[in-house]
Amino acid sequence: MPTPTSGTRLATTAAAALLALGSAACDAAEPHVRPAGVAPAGPSDYTTLTIATSEDSGMTKLLAAAFHTHHLGIVVEVRTDPRETHDHDLPGLLVSDAAPDLVLLNSLGIAPPGSIRSLDDYARQHGWEHTYPSGLLDQWRTSGDGRQLGGGHLWAAPAGFSLVGAYYNKDLANRLNITPAAGRKEFDTACTKAKAAGVLPIQLGNQQGHASLLFQSLTDTVEGAAKATDWVNGRTGTTLQQGGPEAATALSEWAARGCFPADPNNRTLSSAVTAFGAGAGLYFVDGSWDAQPIDQALHGRVGFVPFVGENGRATGIGTSVAYAIPTRARHPDAAAAFLDYLNSPEAAQIEFNAGFLPVAHADQVTTDPGGVMNDIADAWIRVNDDNGLVNFFNNSTGTMNDTLTAQSQRLLARQTTPAAFLAAVQEDWQHAH
Repeated sequence: MPTPTSGTRLATTAAAALLALGSAACDAAEPHVRPAGVAPAGPSDYTTLTIATSEDSGMTKLLAAAFHTHHLGIVVEVRTDPRETHDHDLPGLLVSDAAPDLVLLNSLGIAPPGSIRSLDDYARQHGWEHTYPSGLLDQWRTSGDGRQLGGGHLWAAPAGFSLVGAYYNKDLANRLNITPAAGRKEFDTACTKAKAAGVLPIQLGNQQGHASLLFQSLTDTVEGAAKATDWVNGRTGTTLQQGGPEAATALSEWAARGCFPADPNNRTLSSAVTAFGAGAGLYFVDGSWDAQPIDQALHGRVGFVPFVGENGRATGIGTSVAYAIPTRARHPDAAAAFLDYLNSPEAAQIEFNAGFLPVAHADQVTTDPGGVMNDIADAWIRVNDDNGLVNFFNNSTGTMNDTLTAQSQRLLARQTTPAAFLAAVQEDWQHAH
């Protein structure tokens, strides 16, 4: 299970770096695979497939071992380095004669121009566009100039996702006679009931800007996943003017009413996780990366629900661990076969056991009925059924994480207005797009 630190880091870097791809996308625009209509040959016997990764949960090694049982002629070697070492060495490795067959991309921006290959032909060959909801693959597409996400060539394939939703304390919900649900009206009602009963309505730590998760979740339910995704992807002329004002106003009002802990701007995410696990808070908006410590503290007494709009459609913030095939890979077809294996039922269970939401077949994973991951799996299925996954607002520009952190802290401290908060966010977006 990713730690709070790694989960947060994933949220703010995995796709934001697409904006820095720029010339790399232009120089590598033509796929370095066989022409469309000519199926790549199957992996040859006695192939050694090499993978370079910084994923440290052990998931990649387990996936590699399972893949080998289906392709006995392919021996998979996984090299795992600390993230800092992996990212430092990757640019040189990609352009060297020792380039691996697959690389984990923590940041597409560190891939030198022309060093990774488009996966478009492989996606067509393996039918990935029919296997994945479009929102899952589109997070790893970018335009030729790198300025707009969500379209153009596919540069990486996902290997496990995170999901943001609302954890809730079952004991407190029962005590307050509240049916758990996540949305502006539901949270507003819960805030009134909880405050009257002396219960903290919403746990929050905003020292690192995690109020943005609540702001985006509320915004997404009003905007809808498609419009919110257009904004994250930098589509010209998009704004958050439909859902943004309602969400920003809610945060401002809830802060004024004492629906959050005292001085949330001086509380870290990890301290909020600990406090929620100790019973402080009816709701806690956070990601699946913190499911393990929360479940350990409140096993059987904590649930998780996705945010749902008035139209009944679920939305969820999330992004993925993803792998790319270098241009200099010796066995690109075997690498693509491995990527295709990631959306199998067997791989889904491995991904889920490692604390990630599976690429596909979430309805077939075996879960602990009393564990919160069971609820998270159900939420993941519903979000994907509604094609409701939205990348993190933090990833819309290279500086948006800093903007959302600073401006959300000012909003909660009542040092700015909801309108001024939104203006600052849109100004950052406008500068980048």
